[in-house]
Amino acid sequence: MGIKGDNMYHYIEDKHFLKQMRRDCSDIVNQLVQSINNDDMLSVEMELVGSGARNLITQNGDQPIDLDYNLCIEDFSELQIGDGRKIKDYVKERFDAVLVRNGWGISEDSTSALSTEWRHYKTGNRTEFKMDLGIVRKSHFGVQRLIHLKTGFVQKDEWYWNTVRGTIGFAEKVQAIKDHALWQVVRDRYLEKKNMYLTRNDNNHPSFIVYLETVHEIYHAYIEAPRRQNSGLTTGWVDVNKMPQRQYLQIPGWVKA
Repeated sequence: MGIKGDNMYHYIEDKHFLKQMRRDCSDIVNQLVQSINNDDMLSVEMELVGSGARNLITQNGDQPIDLDYNLCIEDFSELQIGDGRKIKDYVKERFDAVLVRNGWGISEDSTSALSTEWRHYKTGNRTEFKMDLGIVRKSHFGVQRLIHLKTGFVQKDEWYWNTVRGTIGFAEKVQAIKDHALWQVVRDRYLEKKNMYLTRNDNNHPSFIVYLETVHEIYHAYIEAPRRQNSGLTTGWVDVNKMPQRQYLQIPGWVKA
């Protein structure tokens, strides 16, 4: 049985709320970037990613929403790439200091991000929201995210870098879609896929992964496939819904940092 009524994703149309939320959250993450870059441990920059960066923010009924940020490591300076635990502990300490200074509670260390508490504005739109801050690096493998694999015993936990599938050449595909005036097609398909996974009770497709899938799908269907057909080549169509659900590929060697 499908899910009907308010229990479906829809685009948030309150532009004032979206602007205020992005401004306030981005200001906090920018303060974190400045705090870290004024030190000698890491050199970083911030990036609002996924739906939050592309005006694709959806809400399931009146449920809370979140913004995804990447803290991109540009230079490891005093820390090394294999110091996964030290890197996450250091970033969390700095992030918590910024959050507390701005009246927020401290962050929670989840598997692939640092998550803030839920917040809402006292006036206007009172939708609850939070931030998820991923720690990433970019390489020829694509975007690699720092993962904290929890076992229940900290001494047995692992920290390693996982490559997010589908990130190589992704920005170029987004630009090509926009150049072909196909962004509304992306918006329609993204919302359709969000609700498809919702009705399936599929929790393995967070918003960023759905966004990746949608862009690759639209690029292939509307740009790559016609181009290959015009060249007399086979389309090489791939059904993205049959891709493996696990969206991270572990890079060996960087474990138990």
